[in-house]
Amino acid sequence: MPATTISSSKPSKASIPVRRITIADANAALHEGWADFMEMRGDLIFVGLIYVLVGLVAATAIMGGALLPLLFPIVAGVGLLGPIAALGFYEMARRRESGLHSNWQHFLDVRKRPGIDEISAVAALLLGIFVVWIFVASALYIALFGWWEPDSIGAFVSRVFTTPEGWALIVIGNAIGLAFSALVLGLSVVSLPMLVDCDISASEAVSTSWRAARENPGVMLRWGIIVAALLVLGSIPLFVGLAVVLPWLGYATWHLYTKLVDRSAIKSRRD
Repeated sequence: MPATTISSSKPSKASIPVRRITIADANAALHEGWADFMEMRGDLIFVGLIYVLVGLVAATAIMGGALLPLLFPIVAGVGLLGPIAALGFYEMARRRESGLHSNWQHFLDVRKRPGIDEISAVAALLLGIFVVWIFVASALYIALFGWWEPDSIGAFVSRVFTTPEGWALIVIGNAIGLAFSALVLGLSVVSLPMLVDCDISASEAVSTSWRAARENPGVMLRWGIIVAALLVLGSIPLFVGLAVVLPWLGYATWHLYTKLVDRSAIKSRRD
């Protein structure tokens, strides 16, 4: 495995050291995550979630009207909540790494971790960001389309792809969505796995996550693109592929965390 290096930046004394990693390290995290998936699976856990998502999309499409313009922002926002959905997989990967028995029955054991209150705080932060994203997407739609309520998906898609305001919605909306995705990636890529692994504060975990992302901008950019691409592929058709993609990414993110953070510096707070 390629060598990693401790960051040369100078964080405060209390800061947990983060590493600079390579693209090969990120690829290794994906391979290790796939190995975890093949060993512990997790796809069945998400079958229920996917049926709910499909139902939400179907209901929105059928109802049309005011809800229809929010269809894409809601579906795209699934990625913003992905780190929360992956909490159980972080716990399963932690158990496997520790040599403990681990399967889908341990998915909810994350609630027994010492840092569950801190985990809840970060989860609440991500939920808040998701809500803000929906409000921003709604405001952009109103600014460009006014209070127009499409009668059907066909009418909405036609106006989006055949009018200047529609293309403005696509370009500006995706740019804003990328900014939200980058924010969530920086805040959560290390923080939630670390809180599952260690008894530390939410602020310390988020700070470490942000520093790790800042020290590895190229690798994080590539990781974000891979995550986005896999989520899109997993959503076609009818989100069925997410049953594989979400567990895989959950396990892979755990391994990415172990490469980004010098865990020896927090050994006393791990069990």
